[in-house]
Amino acid sequence: MTDRARPGIPDQAPELSVVVPVYNEEAVLPAFHARLVAVLGELEEGGLACEVVYVNDGSKDRSLDVLRGLMTTDPRLTVIDLSRNFGKEVALTAGLDHVRGQATVLIDADLQDPPEVIPELLAKLGQGFDVVYARRAARQGESLVKRASARAFYRVFSRLSELPVPRDVGDFRILSRRAVDALNTLRERHRFMKGLFAWIGYPQAELRYERQARADGRTKWSYWKLWNFALEGITSFSTLPLRWATYIGFGVAVASLVFGLGVVFKKLVFGEPVAGYASMMAAILFLGGMQILFLGIIGEYLGRIFGETKRRPLYFVKGLHRHSPPPGPRPDPDA
Repeated sequence: MTDRARPGIPDQAPELSVVVPVYNEEAVLPAFHARLVAVLGELEEGGLACEVVYVNDGSKDRSLDVLRGLMTTDPRLTVIDLSRNFGKEVALTAGLDHVRGQATVLIDADLQDPPEVIPELLAKLGQGFDVVYARRAARQGESLVKRASARAFYRVFSRLSELPVPRDVGDFRILSRRAVDALNTLRERHRFMKGLFAWIGYPQAELRYERQARADGRTKWSYWKLWNFALEGITSFSTLPLRWATYIGFGVAVASLVFGLGVVFKKLVFGEPVAGYASMMAAILFLGGMQILFLGIIGEYLGRIFGETKRRPLYFVKGLHRHSPPPGPRPDPDA
């Protein structure tokens, strides 16, 4: 099954879908699902049909077994089991490909984003918006370095990109059917979902909430992964680094030409020798470092072009699991 495969739609499609990417979350899944079910139960009492789409992104622990166990008691569940770990951005895409609701909530399973906020998101969406993103009023359970690096990234990204992306906003949000359909047409491999959410346009609004600390387990985002994620976002939505390389390179070339003309002038007029070893090495190292830096920037963009030209599917689905009631007694054939 490829990335565009979608499940059959029953006679009565749900009105609200909840997409939950899962990667090694066996410790927190039962608690998360219990809180989510309590929220959905209240919405269903008001007549709103709901579904939950879990996307198992190649978990190496017992997350899939836990999800299968939850399916036996909850008919709202669909579990998409990807063939390997493709990353959270692709896992979200897989969930959006399979949702059937008129509104879709994206939420992580670590309980940093409380499911109790979902009714508020839904009410805000009903005011005529297509995207309502949850903005963190506080980032509990995160180190000072993590908070500072997040602020720095959003500021750098907003300056580099012509696309305004809300600050202190994660993937926790609700999308209309129109927004989901628009996102599903964007099949680029190098995916920065926060940028894609903003790129599709449509009326958008924010809802502030208190982000909690992780309920259990450890974050899957190391500083190295966060750095690569930041590069992904910048290179996916801005060519300004390439433009800067052009401007800086032009400036360095002009400065080098002026310096060279000055050296020649001094030699011809005063007969002084050309600058010595130290100044020559400083100039060579500076220019060489600048060239390597700009080659690296160009290489980042070329690598993304190379990845896009292969046109591989974003993901493969190993299994699509739906609710299966617990086995009961076999019927008597003689009855």
